[in-house]
Amino acid sequence: MAIERDRILDIVVEMLETEGYDAVQLREVARRSRTSLATIYKRYSTRDELILTALDAWMEENRYAGLAAHPPPPGESLYEGLMGLFRTIFEPWEKHPDMLRAYSRARAAPGGDRLVKRGLDAVVPAGMEILTGVDEDFVDDLDSILTSLVFGLVGRFTAGEIAITEILAGIDRTVYRLTAGYEASVKAPSRSRRRTRQG
Repeated sequence: MAIERDRILDIVVEMLETEGYDAVQLREVARRSRTSLATIYKRYSTRDELILTALDAWMEENRYAGLAAHPPPPGESLYEGLMGLFRTIFEPWEKHPDMLRAYSRARAAPGGDRLVKRGLDAVVPAGMEILTGVDEDFVDDLDSILTSLVFGLVGRFTAGEIAITEILAGIDRTVYRLTAGYEASVKAPSRSRRRTRQG
């Protein structure tokens, strides 16, 4: 049974990558996988559920496989650690831009929140390991800023406003500026406190 299920998901992934989200129709998936439509409906109650499951399987193999919570190597800067994490997440999207388009669309579909939760479950432990010892207020600010930035850049990409390579480049510039500012404030704490009191 698992072999048949994998074939179905592989076909959905192939269709998402080559023909786009709208091409994934259950009858066509059944035809290509040489599976009955009834069998597909038994496993996936809706088209959205089938697409979500296929995306989840693809992301497990391509995006999350390189993520692991481990202490940063000695001498690694905060910037280097964070960008290593973001590269692990976004370089597979750069190689498979149609999968990012499908992910973005599926995320907004019924049940799409499960993709976000799955992503957070994979990314947060690795990210928090990198941020060990970092000021909690900075971590909160970093989370808020980068979450908004990523959603904005992905939205602009899916709307055709920017190239996919601009996503990681934009994240890189932002992480560099934020971590440089944080590290400077840690080196000069009295100056940072003065600015906070005045602001």
